[in-house]
Amino acid sequence: MADNNLFHVQVVSPDRVFFEEDIEMLEIKTTEGEIGVLAGHIPLTSIIAPGVVRFIVNGESKEAALHDGFLEILPDRVMILAESCEWPDEIDMNRAREAKNRAERRLKGSEGEINEARAEMALRKALLRLELGEKYHN
Repeated sequence: MADNNLFHVQVVSPDRVFFEEDIEMLEIKTTEGEIGVLAGHIPLTSIIAPGVVRFIVNGESKEAALHDGFLEILPDRVMILAESCEWPDEIDMNRAREAKNRAERRLKGSEGEINEARAEMALRKALLRLELGEKYHN
């Protein structure tokens, strides 16, 4: 890596290496809030919250939906272990709408006993997919 303003990012999910590249900046949502990462960042580990992750590569932004996981930041690289990660063109909008409706029904109590935390997480993931999908599918 010749450019000191770049750092290596690898995003791994259970089914694939989702992203691996040298980038200029990373924006990601953690359970402590949103953070931006540049080369030389202090070491940090954190839990990822569902949100849009942005990779700034050659001045261009690439966005993806990132659902839960762990983040390790070192001065020259970042490793993200993700439950799942999707590019906007991989999002099935109909499936996301169905998941949103199903989670909302569960939270309203119309489906008997539920795990409320699980239903809330499903709703957040569905809303994230819809937000990112609508941004790019128009």
